[in-house]
Amino acid sequence: MEGFITDWLNLALRWFHVIAAIAWIGESFYFVALDNSLKPPTDANQRKRGVFGELWHVHGGGFYNMQKYTVAPPEMPDDLHWSKWPSYTTWMSGFSLFFVLYLLSPTTYLIDTNVLDMGPVVAVAAALGFLAAGWIVYDSLCRVLGTNDRVLGVCVGIYVVIAAYLACHIFSGRAAYLIMGAMLATIMSANVFFVIIPGQRKMVAAMLKGETPNPIYGKRGKQRSVHNTYFTLPVVFAMLSNHYAMTYTNKYNWVVLLFIMLAGALIRQFFVMRHRGQVLWYLPLGGVALMFGALAWTLPKPVAPEAQAANAPKVTVADIAPVLQQRCVQCHSAHPTLMGSAPAGVLLDTPDEISQNAQRIYQQAVTLKAMPLGNVTHITDDERKKIAAWFEGGAAK
Repeated sequence: MEGFITDWLNLALRWFHVIAAIAWIGESFYFVALDNSLKPPTDANQRKRGVFGELWHVHGGGFYNMQKYTVAPPEMPDDLHWSKWPSYTTWMSGFSLFFVLYLLSPTTYLIDTNVLDMGPVVAVAAALGFLAAGWIVYDSLCRVLGTNDRVLGVCVGIYVVIAAYLACHIFSGRAAYLIMGAMLATIMSANVFFVIIPGQRKMVAAMLKGETPNPIYGKRGKQRSVHNTYFTLPVVFAMLSNHYAMTYTNKYNWVVLLFIMLAGALIRQFFVMRHRGQVLWYLPLGGVALMFGALAWTLPKPVAPEAQAANAPKVTVADIAPVLQQRCVQCHSAHPTLMGSAPAGVLLDTPDEISQNAQRIYQQAVTLKAMPLGNVTHITDDERKKIAAWFEGGAAK
C-alpha cells in the first residue's frame, strides 16, 4: 500500500510540476523574445514619455501594442502584473517531487557505492548542500563580476563544468543528472525571488514616492533573466534524463551531461538571436553536432559472444529465472514489493514475460548496469554474466 500511495503522490506532483514549468518557461521565453524584438517608437510623444521600445502583435483576432520603458512609466498603473508565481510553484513542486522520490529513498536513488560509499544521511545532506551551494556560489559570482557580462558568463560556464564533475563523482549517475538540473533550477527561481522581484519592488516603491527609480535594479534583473533563459533547456534535459540510462551510466557521464547541456544552450541562443533579427544557423548545427558527439561517446562497443565450451549447456530462461526472481521482480512484477507498480510496465514473473523483455534485460542489467537501481538487491557480476550468456546465445527459452 505504501508503494501504491507513493506512486500516486509521484503522479500528482509530477503533473503539477510539469504544468507549472510550462507556464514559467512559456512566460520566460515570451518576455525574452519580446525584449529582443523591440523597435524604437516612431511616435515622438511615446519617446517623451520614456518608451524605450515597442512591438505590435496580432494574435487571436486582436492587435496588441507592447511597450517597454527605459526605466519606468510616468505614472504607476493601478493593476500591475508580477511575473513570479509560475517560478515559485515550479520550484516548490519540483523540490517536493525530489523529496518524495530521492530524499526519502537515498540508498536506492542517491547512492552508488562504486562512485562514493556514503551513508543515507550523508547523501541527503550532500544533495541539499549541493542545491544551496549552487545558488551561493553563482550569486557571489554575479555580485563580484556583474559589471562585465562576458567575464561573468565565462565564469558561470566554468562553474557549471566543475559542478557537473563533482555531482557525477558524488552521487549515482541518475541522481547526479537530476541534482545538476535541480541546482540550475534553484538558481533560476532564486534569481526571481532574491533579485528580480525585490528590484522591481524597489522601483515601484520609488515611483509611489514620486522619485525616479534607480535603473541598476532593472539592469540586474535583466542580467539574471538572461542567465535563466540559457539554463532552461539544460534543466529540461536533466529533468528527463532518468529515462535514458545510456547517458548517466557512461563512465564519463559528466562529459555527456555537459555536451547535451551546451547543445541546449546553443539552440536557445539561436532563438534569442533570431528574435533580434539575426539567423545564425551555426548555433543549432553546433547543438546538433554536440548531440551526435554525445551519441558517439555513449555508443556501446560491440562485444563478441564468448565461445561456449563444447560440452557447456546452453543458458535458457529457466537458468536465469531464479536470478531475476531474486534480483528484479521486487520491482518488475504484477505485485512488486519495492514499488507501487512495475516501472515502464515491464513484468518478469513468467518465462514468456522474460523472453519478451530479453533486449531490455540485457541492455539495463548487462550493458548499462543501470538495474537494479542502486543495486539494492545486490546482483553479482557472475549473475550479470549469466544473463549476458543467455541473451548473446540467442535468448533461448
